[in-house]
Amino acid sequence: MNVLYKSAFKKFVKKQNRPFQLAIEDETEKIKNNPDMGESKKGDLSGFKVHKFDFQKQEYLIAYKPQQDCITYYMIGTHENFYRELKRYIKEV
Repeated sequence: MNVLYKSAFKKFVKKQNRPFQLAIEDETEKIKNNPDMGESKKGDLSGFKVHKFDFQKQEYLIAYKPQQDCITYYMIGTHENFYRELKRYIKEV
């Protein structure tokens, strides 16, 4: 299965410390192995799935879009304003 990373996802990961980068890598690997594990979104975000995970007592969300032979990771961040930022990012792209 092919994996694509959008620029917002790459920028966020690049700014983080190494242990957190490794945790993100583990979570993306879990999603790659089981693309249906995230929560399906409705409305403006239909087609997207969001996977939640904790790192150092903070909850993070990964927005991704599974397709037939590819997973595209769009954004990662904390819950605060996450969906608003995701909608804004989708309109830009």
